[in-house]
Amino acid sequence: MGLAVAQMGPVHLAEDRAAVVKRLLAMMREAASRGAELVVFPELALTTFFPRYWMTEAEAVDRFFERSMPNADVQPLFDTARELGIGFYLGYAEITPEGRRFNTSILVDKTAKIIGKYRKIHLPGHSDHKPDAPFQHLEKKFFEVGDLGFGVWNMDDTNVGMCICNDRRWPETYRVMSLQSAELIVLGYNTPSWNIHWNELIHWRTTTHEIVLQASAYQNAVWIGAAGKCGSEDGHHMIGSSMIVAPSGEIVARSSYEEDEVIMAKIDLGLGQMFRDHVFNFAKHRSPHHYKLIVERTGAGDPLPTGD
Repeated sequence: MGLAVAQMGPVHLAEDRAAVVKRLLAMMREAASRGAELVVFPELALTTFFPRYWMTEAEAVDRFFERSMPNADVQPLFDTARELGIGFYLGYAEITPEGRRFNTSILVDKTAKIIGKYRKIHLPGHSDHKPDAPFQHLEKKFFEVGDLGFGVWNMDDTNVGMCICNDRRWPETYRVMSLQSAELIVLGYNTPSWNIHWNELIHWRTTTHEIVLQASAYQNAVWIGAAGKCGSEDGHHMIGSSMIVAPSGEIVARSSYEEDEVIMAKIDLGLGQMFRDHVFNFAKHRSPHHYKLIVERTGAGDPLPTGD
């Protein structure tokens, strides 16, 4: 399968949807010209990463949320996907007809039909105003926790799962999808280089990003395509390091810059099956009765009595 990851450079506050979609179209065309059947765009790809700014929910909705998908601004992306015969993953801010707000991604097939929707479950950050912080991280203010679960959809005979940004750091994310026979998991992210909550070393931001993608691909025998928005958006820097990771845990393609960039790999889906057969054969080796604590506890508690 031809898999492309379309990393985006900064999207500034002054940029409108039309300018952003024009950039996405250019990368979609490049991906298709290189043989891609699916292209992965970042989280909240249509706007700047607005949760860094303090504003009312109404202000955010008016400026940054999508009331329908597709809509007039984004329709050219769907039209071009149909023309080129390429599918895509797209992250955006969704407001439902009932007024509920989610950090959302969709999976669109090569006929431009939306075949899957995911709403971000692991929301980081805070909901209160932190005036002394260099920027805000207000996903808990602007979004609800996703209500659709971790789904897997069949796309051209490939089982594809989706998640978004902070979801990638949680092992349960991948395991739930791999137990649904996911072969490929795609995701977008906007990860700031600075952590406002504690003094995290800057290089850890990229190192931990690499570790979770590589370990999760290996431990679940899946391919992973991760697309980031990166560079300095109006003075706020985000990591790049968009990548495609094999079920072996190897990084087979990786971005080189902090700007719009398409990376591409012909991924061998049979490699994942080989790992599922010989390394992580779930049906043969898993022992779920020993894992009950994972769903019984949210936070850490006392050690359990042992069998002796």
